Amino acid sequence: MKYNQLSNSDLKVSEICLGTMTFGQQNILEDAKAQLDYAIASGVNFIDTAEMYPVPPRGETQGRTEAYIGEWLKKKQRDRLIVATKITGPGRGFKWLRGGELKINRENIKQAVDDSLKRLQTDYIDLYQIHWPDRYIPLFGQTEYNPTFARDTIPIAEQLEAIADVIKAGKIRYLGLSNETPWGVCEFSRVAQQLNLPKVVSIQNAYNLINRVFDSSLAEACDRENIGLLAYSPLGFGVLAGKYVQAQPLEDTRLTLFPSFGQRYLKPNVNEAVAAYVEIAHKYNLKPSHLALAFVRSRWFISSTIIGATTLEQLKENLESVNIVLDKETIAELDAVHSRYPNPAP
Repeated sequence: MKYNQLSNSDLKVSEICLGTMTFGQQNILEDAKAQLDYAIASGVNFIDTAEMYPVPPRGETQGRTEAYIGEWLKKKQRDRLIVATKITGPGRGFKWLRGGELKINRENIKQAVDDSLKRLQTDYIDLYQIHWPDRYIPLFGQTEYNPTFARDTIPIAEQLEAIADVIKAGKIRYLGLSNETPWGVCEFSRVAQQLNLPKVVSIQNAYNLINRVFDSSLAEACDRENIGLLAYSPLGFGVLAGKYVQAQPLEDTRLTLFPSFGQRYLKPNVNEAVAAYVEIAHKYNLKPSHLALAFVRSRWFISSTIIGATTLEQLKENLESVNIVLDKETIAELDAVHSRYPNPAP
């Protein structure tokens, strides 16, 4: 396992991060503890979660993922681990979380941080991320910005001032963004520098073989601002593992259990692109999951790749991908497929 420094922070994160959004929905507490133990024993030091997890988000289960991690974390050597969580933003109608008042303001940041600390049974959070922007932007498979959807938003300076307060209180160490845009990255960076407020050290956005939107404007913005990508959905909700490339539908998978949650992976040309990538994997005697994960890890802007699993066997397979290094010939073949089917699941 390799470790990468996150921007100008003192966080050195493992190149694989354990994502946990299945904990509390598809995984019971014992499953969660087994996954955490195995990941840490394999060299992972980075755990990612969110206050709204597990998914799909529901009032009955909200916070359960953090609580599961807390039950495990309380018996571990805390300073050897990097724990990241997220504050839920407005715009998705979660009435069951803080009464539906989800502005990224001082009051909500303080409450959300305190609630997460309590569930995680820890004194501090290493990386605190804004799950999606307070302002309107296209999200989760939407591709067109529509200014008529704009809503009132908390100024970025006010958001950063509130984050500065919880950093000063010792409750969080660093700030990250998630599901952000190039404008958002640059504006957070500009305001932080102008007002001497906390600098963003990471961005967590989707990135995989069928969604390489980050390659363009976001890559430039993050390079210039020294912000590393924490890539989520590196297997595209599991489709890049190749398990859907067959005639018979699978049961108990995320796409079959929660089809509305994975709409971005049910678009035209997804199946064709995935089949082409799976064919390349087989040509080189690689598991499709190993090919997909190795590709993400090979990108120059990646600080860590977030993997999630519903079984220990899946986790073991995904972690084995750290031993795979793709050569130029293989990457050229992947790029050729990308040229034929560019970003079918943005």
